[in-house]
Amino acid sequence: MKYLIPSLALALLLVSPATYPQTQELSTRGQQLDKIAAVVNEGIVLKSQVDQQVESIVARLREQEGQMPPDQVIRQQVLERLVLQEIQAQRAERLGIRVSDEMLNSALRDVAERNNIPFDQMPVAMARQGIDYAGYREDMRREITLSLLRQRDVLARIYVSPRELEQALERQAGQADENVEYDVSHILLSLPESATAAQMSQVERRAQEIQQRAVAGEDFGQLAITYSQAQSALERGKLGWRRVAQLPQFIAEEVVKLEPGQVTPPMRTPTGFHIVKLEGIRGGDVPMVVEQVHARHVLLRPTEVQDDATTRQRLEELRTRILAGEDFAALASITSEDPGSAAQGGDLGWTAPGTFVPEFDAALGALQENEISEPFRTQYGWHIVQLLGKRFHDQSDELRRERVFSALRESKADEETELWLRQLRDEAYVEYRGT
Repeated sequence: MKYLIPSLALALLLVSPATYPQTQELSTRGQQLDKIAAVVNEGIVLKSQVDQQVESIVARLREQEGQMPPDQVIRQQVLERLVLQEIQAQRAERLGIRVSDEMLNSALRDVAERNNIPFDQMPVAMARQGIDYAGYREDMRREITLSLLRQRDVLARIYVSPRELEQALERQAGQADENVEYDVSHILLSLPESATAAQMSQVERRAQEIQQRAVAGEDFGQLAITYSQAQSALERGKLGWRRVAQLPQFIAEEVVKLEPGQVTPPMRTPTGFHIVKLEGIRGGDVPMVVEQVHARHVLLRPTEVQDDATTRQRLEELRTRILAGEDFAALASITSEDPGSAAQGGDLGWTAPGTFVPEFDAALGALQENEISEPFRTQYGWHIVQLLGKRFHDQSDELRRERVFSALRESKADEETELWLRQLRDEAYVEYRGT
């Protein structure tokens, strides 16, 4: 049931002040007001925001091997990133994209759980690290907002045709190493949307020079920080570990030909010229036989007139009626507020562990066959769930199709996101005031 599957995968962890930039409002430093680094449409980027992110990134880069790029290069990359974030935040505001406190708290609970900290102790734990909890909450709210915006503007428009899927599956057929992953780094030199022949020639020459410097042994990460205009620039150009199908096709076709440490010649796409380095290769088989569970549930959501206590009481009454002999499916079809399963009597079908949000999986995992849970809460509302059965299922074909489909979408998302950001940037009014 898709309604229960989180649409956003956050990888936010508690960090030290050296690696976490906090957002600040206009403030004073001694007698001097915080300066404006850039005017972005009707908004601004403050010098203090640039300073804090530069400090964070410099601290992180010092922990890594490699030469530090000049401070001004880092400041310019940070400023451009903040300008793009401000443009996106303004668009999200215009579109009415909001992150509720309930959604934010759910994300923060995930962070607390991954760090083995009780949720109500997060402010104290973060204060010990010198991190302002209120600022952390608002920065996370902003990150979630921007992710939702990208889902709306970019991911929702990405289409993988049945023919594309079949072709990708055919390419994989007979490959014993389909689970091999590649650690890839990347430099992008952007082209203006209506670039002239002279501009294209100039950017291409610069790309060739950078590629030659990388081949000669110059630090690729520093070159990415200095020259790349991709969103990964301040991460030293790293795209991370990915399977071939998860990479943009033009990158994937070249990466499989490389040995670790090798660098591709500049590659031209609509976004500009790309230079890619293969950092490493790893692989291993993934088991295809999984334990599945068959369940059905009823979801009720609190409202302004029906609070948590009332919602839970309604579910307790429904559970009592089912235990007394009333039909679960019939009650679910007329009471459940999950649009994805109500018409099927609450039936969620056969699913693998980890399909649903953690609270739902935990409640389901505690049940015996045919047992009905007590009411419990997730970020989507209150539920009762019944475990109908368990089985071990060889879903090699289904998993392969799902994995290839997701990888194709992901491979398109990188390029589409860069094009989308370039369009937003080109349409925005930006005035730099100095950093």
